[in-house]
Amino acid sequence: MERRTIGAGALAVGAVGLGCMPMSWAYSTSRQRGDESVRCVHRALDLGSSLLDTADMYGPFTNELLLGRVLRERRADAFVSTKVGLLVGEQHIVANGRPGYVRRACDASLRRLQTDVIDLYQLHRPDPEVPIEETWGAMAELVRAGKVRSLGLCALGARGGRRSGTGLHDGTLRQLQRVQQVFPVAAVEAELSVWSPEALRTLLPWCAARGVGFLAAMPLGNGFLTGTLTPGEGFEPDDVRARHPRFTAEMMAANQPIVAGLRRVARRHGPEVTPAQVALAWVLSRGRHVIALPGTKRERWATENAAAAGLRLSAADLAEIGRLPGARGSWD
Repeated sequence: MERRTIGAGALAVGAVGLGCMPMSWAYSTSRQRGDESVRCVHRALDLGSSLLDTADMYGPFTNELLLGRVLRERRADAFVSTKVGLLVGEQHIVANGRPGYVRRACDASLRRLQTDVIDLYQLHRPDPEVPIEETWGAMAELVRAGKVRSLGLCALGARGGRRSGTGLHDGTLRQLQRVQQVFPVAAVEAELSVWSPEALRTLLPWCAARGVGFLAAMPLGNGFLTGTLTPGEGFEPDDVRARHPRFTAEMMAANQPIVAGLRRVARRHGPEVTPAQVALAWVLSRGRHVIALPGTKRERWATENAAAAGLRLSAADLAEIGRLPGARGSWD
């Protein structure tokens, strides 16, 4: 697989990584199988999808434990990215950016992952009660201690930190400018897909200008851009899509022209090419500093996603995708 680099340290990873969250958090929990997920991780590594993206809150903790089962055998094949800063309660999630907590959380993640170093340690969300410089400073200490190789920041979501009349990522850009004064940012993780292209306007250019890697989360639109979801089929109650306004039956039907457009482009590249692969190839075409992180828990989809790294879209393909209608049912 094509290799791309993250940050000034030139840490090399496969262009398509593996988002591990669906293995134990947020999606169809009744279908989660530990052994199946372990096979999926092994398959991804075999294909060069070396960046494994997780977080201590996924499960919580069980996602890191699952990856630890693979890493104890194949640490040299993997680039491990995990996150800190969010605590999961019974009915709520809260931020914790206190330096002491960050240090303890890192040690706990290292134990669960069965490794002595984390390649990329990301701040999941800033704590509004703690200056972000203090949290970032504690994370920088972990680099100096040899427990972490590089630091990253997750962008605020569509409903977080946005002020009236401002851009979606303005808050994240302000945070990046502050933490850069403390310790270099190696990567930024944010949603980017054909139906959520907002990061293209400001966040991607910011990263490109500074040699910062961009980790494209949800590049398949939470599964919608694969074309495998049926409008009105419904989701399990604990599936995040059950509460997402783009996943009502009405909005899924209204957004089908986006999938149809991806299918048209896929057909031009051969009968084996899928809409999902076109969607991932579009993300990868946004810049050499972009790494796609599709999430899955199945070997089949990990194999399909990895193959997208070899798909090259033409100028005509990109223009056609650029003319597709915008997604309906956004948070805004």
